[in-house]
Amino acid sequence: MKVLVNDQLIERDEAKIDIEDRGYQFGDGVYEVVRMYNGKFFTYEEHIDRLYASAAKIDLVIPYSKPELRAILDSLVTANNVGTGNVYLQVTRGIQSPRNHVIPETPLKAVLTASTSEVPRDMTLFEDGRKAIVEEDVRWLRCDIKSLNLLGNSMAKNKAHQAGALEAILHRDGSVTEGSATNAYMIKDGTLFTHAADNLVLAGITRQVILRVARENGIPVDESGFTLTDLATADEVFISSTTIEVTPIIAIDDKPVGDGKRGPITKQLHTYFTAEILKQCGELAFV
Repeated sequence: MKVLVNDQLIERDEAKIDIEDRGYQFGDGVYEVVRMYNGKFFTYEEHIDRLYASAAKIDLVIPYSKPELRAILDSLVTANNVGTGNVYLQVTRGIQSPRNHVIPETPLKAVLTASTSEVPRDMTLFEDGRKAIVEEDVRWLRCDIKSLNLLGNSMAKNKAHQAGALEAILHRDGSVTEGSATNAYMIKDGTLFTHAADNLVLAGITRQVILRVARENGIPVDESGFTLTDLATADEVFISSTTIEVTPIIAIDDKPVGDGKRGPITKQLHTYFTAEILKQCGELAFV
């Protein structure tokens, strides 16, 4: 498999990262995961705009223009013949030796890496749903930045895995923020509720599509958020991300949500979301 290191395509086992790269030592960098269907990028511009926006928030200069980056990523996808899968890319601030918490005044040379993986759509996931747990949100206060600092997310996600669940739904003082690797939503009396896209959550690209198609199809959207108390009486709950699209949550802490099956509005939203994929990427093997 070919991977990308800066603007060079090399074999995976040839890739090297310096031990004093600030991404490795401080988590000083940003990343994106872009989905592909039928060998075509889905919501590519939105992901790349967010990558550059995240970088700007930490004063990190990406050493490629957006057209240059697109050309580099296209070459990576072509080299690996990606069909339905993901492109992972990250940009770190670069190598600083000796190690120092202080960012040097003279900008370092940022380091771009990227890789691909085949990840087929899991229709059973979308139709049958999965379980979740509730966990306190102990992450930092700039979750709007898609940074490499994911230890809090990883700990929560692992706790969910140990409990036999797909996701941990996070909260701060009883107010639900998002999942450890997803955005979180609930349906109550026909209205879709989710947390506002502020500093406490990541403004998910899939989230943006879901809220848009919901409004376009007459589903009321309320971004004022919801609490754990609200969650306990929700008619439907679902999560979203680049890879899992619109995934129902059928039980939380082993308590069924609704009747324990995918709800009608969640099903509708996934149908609308799939239609957006078809518009950009063409017919899918499984829709």
